[in-house]
Amino acid sequence: MSSAIELIVDGYARVKDRQSLEELRIHRRRLAGDLKAWVGFDCRLSIAQIEQDIAAIEAGLETLSGPVGG
Repeated sequence: MSSAIELIVDGYARVKDRQSLEELRIHRRRLAGDLKAWVGFDCRLSIAQIEQDIAAIEAGLETLSGPVGG
């Protein structure tokens, strides 16, 4: 079964909405950074999931023409 993020990425990729994919990636990176900065909480599982989301988003960006931005 596909995860929610994979379905979202697939939808954006089908309509060639690079901007939305890039914004989604920026949001996930910011969220991961915020979780890594927390002290006193074990956020490893959440961070791992977010990193998987980022990988799925980057895979979607790769399906669109042009290089993936950083």
